[in-house]
Amino acid sequence: MHDFLRTFFDLGEILDVLPALLTEGLRNTLLIAALAIVFGVVAGVLLAVLLLSRRRLVRLPARIYVDVFRGLPAIVTVSLVGVGLPAAGLRPFGREPLGYAVLAIALISAAYSAEIFRSGIQAVPAGQLHAARSLGMPYLTAMRVVVVPQGVRNVLPALAGQFIIDVKESALVYLLGLGFGQRELYFIAQERQAATYNSSALVAAGLCYLLLTIPLTYAVNRLDRRMREGRRFTSAPAPVASVPAKAVV
Repeated sequence: MHDFLRTFFDLGEILDVLPALLTEGLRNTLLIAALAIVFGVVAGVLLAVLLLSRRRLVRLPARIYVDVFRGLPAIVTVSLVGVGLPAAGLRPFGREPLGYAVLAIALISAAYSAEIFRSGIQAVPAGQLHAARSLGMPYLTAMRVVVVPQGVRNVLPALAGQFIIDVKESALVYLLGLGFGQRELYFIAQERQAATYNSSALVAAGLCYLLLTIPLTYAVNRLDRRMREGRRFTSAPAPVASVPAKAVV
């Protein structure tokens, strides 16, 4: 029991690594996740619109993208983007691994977000699009102004759940060998664990991830509950006022 506690809950190890986790690791984890989420949302909406196109040549590239990046393990995508692109001479971020880290997580997030947005948009009654088109709106304008905003409201809980996944998958970018000042939570903890052969640093990093994901999880559950209650309220039939019977003369 003593060895177990010393390996996973060594207070000295936790206190030694905690400043680096909070000042460097947490900041970079949030930076990677936030940038990936922004890209994923924007690209996901565009991909969802393409997936819903009636033209096969428009749908096919978007479908291939979504299927590929949803089908590949995240660790493979991170390796292909962060290691493969620079090795092939494609260096949009130069030699800075942080840019490739964000790109890898963002590509995965966009694929999953696209399916989330697609399902939300399809849940919008078709009459909304037909009504907008009947007013003379082009297809893309009708989608942007009328359909997409309603679809986004339908999928807010699922989309927030994807944000939690993005935060957790940011741990995979340790494969890219981030430099000092760019290390995220897992990279710092893994370096410490390799140097001391003690897993307390990983436990400390896990606690930092929980500080991010647990509040988000409860926020998602609360949002989902409020939206479901709102749908029940709006879908309830309006009460019919009773009309008093006329007196018989």
